[in-house]
Amino acid sequence: MNEFEQRLTEVENHFQHNDIDLGYRRLIDCVLDLADKSFYQEIIAYSDIYYNENSSNETKIAKAIQLVEKLKQATPPPYHTEDILLSTKNVEKAYNRRKFKLHPITFNLKSREVVGLVGENGNGKTTLLRLICGELKPTAGEIDYQFTTAKPFSYELKTKLVYVPQRIEVLYGNLMDNLQFTLTCYGIDSSENKLLAKVMLARLGLWPYKDLEWRQLSSGYKMRFELARTLLRRPKVLLLDEPLANLDILAQQIILEDLRYLSQSMRNPFGVILSSQQLYEVEKVSTEVIFLEQGKLKLQGNKQEEKADFTIIEVDVNNTKEELLTAFSSLDLKEIKFNGGSYIAYFDASISMNQIFAAIGNSTLQVKYIRDISKSSRRFFVN
Repeated sequence: MNEFEQRLTEVENHFQHNDIDLGYRRLIDCVLDLADKSFYQEIIAYSDIYYNENSSNETKIAKAIQLVEKLKQATPPPYHTEDILLSTKNVEKAYNRRKFKLHPITFNLKSREVVGLVGENGNGKTTLLRLICGELKPTAGEIDYQFTTAKPFSYELKTKLVYVPQRIEVLYGNLMDNLQFTLTCYGIDSSENKLLAKVMLARLGLWPYKDLEWRQLSSGYKMRFELARTLLRRPKVLLLDEPLANLDILAQQIILEDLRYLSQSMRNPFGVILSSQQLYEVEKVSTEVIFLEQGKLKLQGNKQEEKADFTIIEVDVNNTKEELLTAFSSLDLKEIKFNGGSYIAYFDASISMNQIFAAIGNSTLQVKYIRDISKSSRRFFVN
């Protein structure tokens, strides 16, 4: 089974298990990978069914499976390897009129990777993004763009390396006109233009709003639209500064999940660096997390491979600290402290979450919330 067949099988499984929303988005990804106008038309027709309030789930699933069967007969798209897109080598930035300094940062970004850039406000996240995109020049160190021979700070580089700031630019006109204009600027002005614009609107959850003016969108949907417009440019590197700031919790999860899936495109893969204060959600989709504190690198590494010195949990209970200590008395508890709403408990690294759950189950604790933060950058915020 090749990569494309495997992806189609996953889409089929989503629909068969009634995960219609995820199956729909992943189905569009497969259509985009094929880059075939006839399949663009098919998924547009299916989108009318998907968003029709009178369409039953059974109809949506059946029609989707029919389209999957057609996609299985198509020639699979090429699969590009995961090459290094850019490297930063001891990049620093000092400001003459400010005391703040970004200390040496070194990391690689590969195609299909999502690098999460986390830390509190004013710790250098935006500075690092602006250095990479060429809006700022580093005081020391260098940035090596390996996906192009274009010179730093050139227009040619910025066509493939796209920076989306937290405050996006104001646009005029309706969504379709803006997307079609973007496609025309990048050489797609045939019959494919309108089809591809519609497909991308569907992919980013904007299908019900395709006839609206940009100014009529909420701030969260404006960010979705900016992503749609950006992805039509087929970037190699996508830099996002606080893309989750104006989104609700569910929308944050969907956008991050979409970025991970879209970056793994078979035909047009790209790498993502995104800054955010939504630690848990970013860590779920990131292949690497860079944590900045006062301009210094506090944490860098793959969250699956990082070794923790302690098993650390964050727990919120309707109990006193003494009752919590009693519940954990049989475990090797090193420290427990209150963090303004929840407790942070540090156990010896040999203590597993299963043991902690067992201790809670054998107690009278009324747990409202519990989370393992042993490998999460969240632990730096609660120290």
